[in-house]
Amino acid sequence: MTTHRVGEQGEIPERNGRFIQKQGYWYYTTREGVDIGPFDTRDEAEVGVGEFIDFVCAAEPKILEILESYRAA
Repeated sequence: MTTHRVGEQGEIPERNGRFIQKQGYWYYTTREGVDIGPFDTRDEAEVGVGEFIDFVCAAEPKILEILESYRAA
């Protein structure tokens, strides 16, 4: 059973794997559907996604609006 994450309310969104490997390199996928990388290892990609989440949590509303504009349809 999937549960809410901290701060989430309402219906629980579908959870997908965030890490993918392409041509020997690792990437993570954002909620906006953008693949970020390449990283040499999955561990490096995991560090990268943590840094991205920290950035988003600290971002000004205007930056969040820009990121949201990249959300995959």
